[in-house]
Amino acid sequence: MKGKILIVDDEESIRALLRDVLGGEHELTEADSGAALQKCLNQDEPDVVLLDVNLGDANGLELLPQVKRRWPETPVIILTGAPSEHEAVSWAVDATKRGAFNFVRKSAEFDIEKLSADVNTALEHRRQTNEARLLRRALENMSGTASPVFQSAAMRDVVRTIERVAPSDVAILIAGESGTGKEVIADLIHVLSPRSKARIIKINCAALPRELIESELFGSVKGAYTGATDRDGFFRHAEGGTLFLDEISEMPIEVQSKLLRVLQDQEVRPVGGKTSFKTNCRILTATNRKTEEAIKDGKLREDLFYRISAITVYLPPLRERREDIMPLANSFLKRFAGQANRALNGFSSSAIERITMFDWPGNVRQLQNEVQRAVLLSEGSQVDAADLSISSARTASETSTDTNYTLLEGVERNAIIQMLKETGGNKLETAKRLGIGRQTLYNKIKAYGIEA
Repeated sequence: MKGKILIVDDEESIRALLRDVLGGEHELTEADSGAALQKCLNQDEPDVVLLDVNLGDANGLELLPQVKRRWPETPVIILTGAPSEHEAVSWAVDATKRGAFNFVRKSAEFDIEKLSADVNTALEHRRQTNEARLLRRALENMSGTASPVFQSAAMRDVVRTIERVAPSDVAILIAGESGTGKEVIADLIHVLSPRSKARIIKINCAALPRELIESELFGSVKGAYTGATDRDGFFRHAEGGTLFLDEISEMPIEVQSKLLRVLQDQEVRPVGGKTSFKTNCRILTATNRKTEEAIKDGKLREDLFYRISAITVYLPPLRERREDIMPLANSFLKRFAGQANRALNGFSSSAIERITMFDWPGNVRQLQNEVQRAVLLSEGSQVDAADLSISSARTASETSTDTNYTLLEGVERNAIIQMLKETGGNKLETAKRLGIGRQTLYNKIKAYGIEA
């Protein structure tokens, strides 16, 4: 893999040799003294540093701690012309203690092939370190804490899959119920990909007006339709980055046909335009529907499904991974208590029982909203059961008596009815407390025949 290599050596012959060996594959920067290295420390961070011990005006081993403080994640390979094997071993031990990644002796039999292999090993180590850091940052953004929030085997499998496929450009479909964290997973895939320095553009296909979705996606030219203006569209906005299409099965079927052509040809033509533009963005999609049913019901084109789902990542609902509920709840509590400047010492035993026994039809989003509400309303040193709005909502086994509905549908129907009662029929507040979108709530009210 190509990398940025900083060579610090006072011998021109050594630098010339390293240029010949590494210059064709890597981007090289050179420093011929300790003073020159000091100037480099104020520049962009390299991927690997090759640092000589004897620099004429400085000792490389003494400069090593400074290099590591400035660039803690950059591997440093020490080069030395130690006169004897014994002295070389002594220096190697000292260099390792000071943070060196590896140690190479510049002897008469200077093994350039081994040095090249060591550089590649260091670059791979740097890549893995960067991926781990990005993964931790993405998970912290989700939970508000650096502690692990996934205790379930199912979600650990999801994270492992993402770590493997994110660095590629393969199309990924994220499936799962509303509120399971599909957008968070899309963010995670993006930050672990080579496109992370560019933008991720997120589009909720259900939220875009039917008559405007085509121009929003592909762009338009002035005069293409009444009120049309010159617009680039989301595909061009996401150039070099990632385009995340949420609720893909809610996209009008005729627009899905045009989307398929764009993905096949890697070209987009604005509405009313005569010129097509090449596109270069990664496509991530998500749906809260079962894809088989969406295809059968004519909500999702089968050929588009195969194009966007080279890899499918399924996010199980919270009721199927209850071991994740309290770690998530605790992480949300820590985040929101900090934001509200509240000193809360966790949840009471009665609150924990209620939280873990609830089926959470709105999944992680509903849990997050519930914890935030409880933090603001709690008056004690802990969040108690009385602080929770789910106090009178029961689990599916207690409430679902209508045999016309599946167990999941019974959970959703009864939770919606209960929350509508608690909010006095306020649909916006009901959707907010359940952690689902307002349009999704309207759809479920209609599907379940709820009077509201």
